[in-house]
Amino acid sequence: MFYILFPLFEDVAKPLIEDLIHCKNGLLFTYGVTGSGKTFTMTGSPGEGGLLPRSLDILFNTIGPFQAKRFVFKPDEKNGMEIQGQVDALLERQKRDSQQSVPKTPSSRQKADPEFADMISSEEARKFENVDEDCCYSVFVSYIEIYNNYIYDLLEDAQFDPIRPKWLGGGTPVRNNEFIAPQSKILREDQNHNMYVAGCTEVEVKSTEEAFEVFWKGQKKRRIANTELNRESSRSHSVFTVKLAQAPLDADGDHILQDKNQVNVSQLCLVDLAGSERTSRTRAEGSRLREAGNINQSLMTLRTCMEVLRENQICGTNKMVPYRDSKVTHLFKNYFDGEGKVRMIVCVNPKADDYDETMLVLRFAEVTQEVEVARPIDRPICGLAAGRRHRNRAFKDELSSRLDERGDPNNAGKSPSNLYCFLPSLPNFELVDPADDQSLPRLIEILERRHRFTLICFFLTANTLKSMFQQFDGQINAKETFLHAQRCKLSEKEKVILSQKTELERLEKKSKTLEYKVDILQKTTDMYEQDKRSLRQELETRDQRLQRELTDRKRMEQRMQGMVTDTKFKWEKECERRVNAKQLEMQNKLWVKDEKLKQLKAIVTESSGVGVFPTERPEKPERPSRERDHNVGQMRSASPSPLHTGLPVHPMHRRSHSAGGEKWVDHKPSSNLDLDTVMQPILPNAIKVSTPNEKALSKCQKYVLRHQELASDGEIETKLIKGNVFKTRGGGQAVQFTDIETLKHECPTASRFPSFICFCFSRKRGSGSGDGAAHMEDIENRVS
Repeated sequence: MFYILFPLFEDVAKPLIEDLIHCKNGLLFTYGVTGSGKTFTMTGSPGEGGLLPRSLDILFNTIGPFQAKRFVFKPDEKNGMEIQGQVDALLERQKRDSQQSVPKTPSSRQKADPEFADMISSEEARKFENVDEDCCYSVFVSYIEIYNNYIYDLLEDAQFDPIRPKWLGGGTPVRNNEFIAPQSKILREDQNHNMYVAGCTEVEVKSTEEAFEVFWKGQKKRRIANTELNRESSRSHSVFTVKLAQAPLDADGDHILQDKNQVNVSQLCLVDLAGSERTSRTRAEGSRLREAGNINQSLMTLRTCMEVLRENQICGTNKMVPYRDSKVTHLFKNYFDGEGKVRMIVCVNPKADDYDETMLVLRFAEVTQEVEVARPIDRPICGLAAGRRHRNRAFKDELSSRLDERGDPNNAGKSPSNLYCFLPSLPNFELVDPADDQSLPRLIEILERRHRFTLICFFLTANTLKSMFQQFDGQINAKETFLHAQRCKLSEKEKVILSQKTELERLEKKSKTLEYKVDILQKTTDMYEQDKRSLRQELETRDQRLQRELTDRKRMEQRMQGMVTDTKFKWEKECERRVNAKQLEMQNKLWVKDEKLKQLKAIVTESSGVGVFPTERPEKPERPSRERDHNVGQMRSASPSPLHTGLPVHPMHRRSHSAGGEKWVDHKPSSNLDLDTVMQPILPNAIKVSTPNEKALSKCQKYVLRHQELASDGEIETKLIKGNVFKTRGGGQAVQFTDIETLKHECPTASRFPSFICFCFSRKRGSGSGDGAAHMEDIENRVS
């Protein structure tokens, strides 16, 4: 990337400085994509100064001998200037010097900053010749930035707040590394309809070094950030304003006229616009994305204003220009309306990746070249007769030369005729009245003195005069010899001092360079530290996420193991139940087959004429008689049925456990079927309901639910689900289930007796009972 700053300054910036001295405003701003060199063009680097230091240098070289003392000009907080008297300015300077806490800016008589000296061209000091010598000048500078469409003063010293210290970027460092965010400023309009920043700090400077030091102080507070396209990308638009106040001198050329209306104020704004960028390339996120959006929006508003101005100029329309959509265009509204000259420097990056954005920038520059606005007539500088300062200086020089020539003792001893030069001079006046009692006595006195001196000179001999003159010449020669020796010593001392100053300047220059490098390294270190903190935070976040995932995985493994265990236990129970059911079914089939064989044997015996009454029967296979499920799990027990011999008996049937003294709620849904079996559950103290209700539950202590479902063999199975009723703390009723009884309706297989139908009702109970076996034995006896 190549930069040609000197021709650029001569053609663009130098005419604006000349207009500034002649009471005309100017605006110079750099425009381009991010990373195209806008900040470098404005500020430059050590060894090659940019537009800003060159402009300050030529300005102070021109008005340096004609600057007013400090605090003679004072800002009136309304974009104007006031003139203070000599006494007020002196008191203001003494007050400033007495404040130890306020850092003093370097005086114009101090040595130039070596770092800044590198940023100024090594050529001779350039200046303008056509400056008005009958005016006094004073320079004020201010530095602001426009960040996220808010205006901040970069020269403002923020006060420390011990209660709520915070840092929002662009603040002033205070103790314990805490920061206070600066307050945003507002735009106002002065009496001449010019826009200005209200409450902005304006610093009076007297030299180029002092002005650049103020600029560097604000530059350190400017917001910059690291992006994918630029390591130190400007995140805000910066505006460095140079304001020049000038006022004419009085008739004697010694003091400034104390008239505010005679003060002329002109300003030059040097603007470093932030570069336009595409988020797809910079990959900005969070605050960087918001900054990029505001930057692009303000630049788009600037383009829109230029296009509307061009359209009004070409088409003759009078569309309203949207200056207020952005703080940048609103601040420079007066310049775009013709109040001063506007110059734009387009910075181009030759990278191929920036081709599309560079073409947009060049098209915008082409549009701005076609915009023309009418400028108002320049105001003349109000002054008196020209050349007062020059005439007074010439008069003083001539008077000093005459006094030196008259009082030179070297001209006294060369000739006795030269003694008459010591005669009292005659007054220059004209006598018009012989009765003048003031001029005549004075003239008589002077003539008498001249007569006495003439007589003394006449009576002195030549030898006496010669000796006197020789003695006087000897004294003069001795003084001249002594003076020559002192001058030689002084020249040697001056050589030593000059060499020491040269060495000191070299060391200061080296120190400034090292400080500049240290500052750059510190910024780089801060950026790396910030990247390190962000990466560490991201690593910690990922570690926490990984730990959380591991914990969830362990929890999921434990849950799956529990589910596997439960499923395994469930299927083991189910397999056991199915095996028992299959075993019972096979035993039932085997028993049926044995019964058929016995009946067949009995028939065969009867047919042969032998009557045998079966007093014994084969052993019946064991069958579970009751299944009980509790709330803590499922428990199923099988008890064998004892064998009976002889005639069948009908033992007393033991009723269900619900035949106690408690009161029951018999919940029988309307969908249940009446089976008309031999054995039915009897609940004497029961309240029969089809749906449970709180009134019935409050009157009973037990609860039973009759549930019917289809068994695996196709028969209807009835379950009695029992529970205890208790009261809850809220005043309601709750049921805790404690037992399940299963009643199954079984139909035996069809026998060979067509006229006989056998029904078998099996009741599964919790304890072993012989009722079912006795009933089956009774049926067997009757069949036989």
